[in-house]
Parts: sequence; structure tokens; C-alpha cells
Amino acid sequence: MALDLDGTTFNSAGDISDVTVRTLNRCKEQGVHVVVSTGRSYNSLPDHIKNVEGIEYAITSNGAHINEINSGKAIYSDYLDPIAVEEVARLKESTGADIEVFIDGIAYTDDSYLEDVRENGCAYRNAEYVLWSRKGVPDVVALMLENNDRIENVNFIYPTLERLEECRPQIEAIKSATITSSFPNNLEVGGPNTSKKTALIELMKRLGVDRSELMCCGDAPNDIQMLEYAAIGVAVANAWGGTKDHADYITDSNDDDGVAHAIEKFALI
Repeated sequence: MALDLDGTTFNSAGDISDVTVRTLNRCKEQGVHVVVSTGRSYNSLPDHIKNVEGIEYAITSNGAHINEINSGKAIYSDYLDPIAVEEVARLKESTGADIEVFIDGIAYTDDSYLEDVRENGCAYRNAEYVLWSRKGVPDVVALMLENNDRIENVNFIYPTLERLEECRPQIEAIKSATITSSFPNNLEVGGPNTSKKTALIELMKRLGVDRSELMCCGDAPNDIQMLEYAAIGVAVANAWGGTKDHADYITDSNDDDGVAHAIEKFALI
């Protein structure tokens, strides 16, 4: 059972409901392995997810890492090509994007970006989440280039959708990289083979789980590959970016316990 978090398992307030927690714990009781599969970095996972007994693993940074939840131990990693990292640095400058760089499970960004969010809020994301989950540095590009062989993921963030679409062709032209999105105002750059699907395949090999036994739930374009790969791909009612077109089943929204309802329907006895 692979579950996206934001917009899927989490409600609009960024919380996981008691109904969903009870359902995930029942999964464990019935021998179902539960993994969260998210674009978040590992350190951006809140305690109310790490403390859910029924969740065993976390796929983070869109598939760059797999961690055991109980120990935090990384059991799989995949990184950007250093050549792609250099291209990211150039495009940050030329397209005027804000960027977030994921290294060792921590999401870094420029101090100036966090200060703007602190003073003015954020129209396209929960400002409180951004402020607690991102670590500010004086120059995020310099940090990225100094660590160019262990970059998990880079988020390009644009203030308007119009500006994002203007810049999309340049970002999507980055060689030896995968490009996806987890919320409307961003484009995410990962390694050439990085995806939630690829990480799931690796984890399933370790667990001896067949594709026919896989169910995935998601809401955004970065979930599409895993939804298509799963025997049962579930999109929540609030899914966007064409994600529903790639699902086998549409459940209720993230604010109406859609994930729990889908699990009850397809996975539990």
C-alpha cells in the first residue's frame, strides 16, 4: 500500500484523520505493508506520520530515498546527475525561480525566500509548513554545487502559473533528469531514474511483494507513474493535473477520508 501524503492522505489542514490512522493500523494487523510515498524530504515528515504504527517505510523526495520509519535508516538512494545539477544552477539564474534543494533528507532554500514567506505568507502553499520544514542558507545554489553528487531533488518554484508555463520548456529540457510536479506552482527535478514507481519496485523486491498485490493512492502528476503501475491505482476526488485519468478508481476527497474508504473497499477483510 503506497500512499502520497499532501492532498491525499493528509487533509487540507495537513493532518491525518483518526479514521485513516485506525485504517492503516488495521492494514498492519492484516499483513499489508504500508509505505508513504511523497515528494517531501525525510526530515519534512511530521511526527504524526512517523508515529502511525501501521506505516513501515517512507519513500521520500519523489523516490530518491527509502527509509525505515522506526529506525530512520536509509535502505535505498538515487541522486541527480552532477551535470544536471549544473544546469539547474544556470536555470535558477536565467528563469528567476526560487529553488529548494534536498540533501540528506533536508530541504534547503535561500534565506531571502523564507524571509519573504515569513513576512508576506505564501499564496500557493501552506506558509507554516514551508517555514518549519525548510532550512535557510545564504546561497542555496552554492550549497547545491558543493554537494552536486548527492542532490536528491530540486524544486523550481514560480509565483504565478503563467511564469511557470513560460519556463517549463527550459526545465523539461534538462538532460539526464526526470521532471514532475507535486503542486501547481512547482516543477521538480530528480535523477534520471528517480520516481515513486522506481523506488516502489525496489522496495517490493525486498519485501517479496508482486505488482498484482500493489495499491497506490495519489492526487498529483508525481503520483501518475505509480498509479499506472499498481494493480489498483486510486486518485482522490480532489486530484489535479490529469491524475484521475490514470487511476482505476476515484475515491472521496482528502477531506472526506478518501484514502481510508479506498483501503476499506479494496484491501481489508
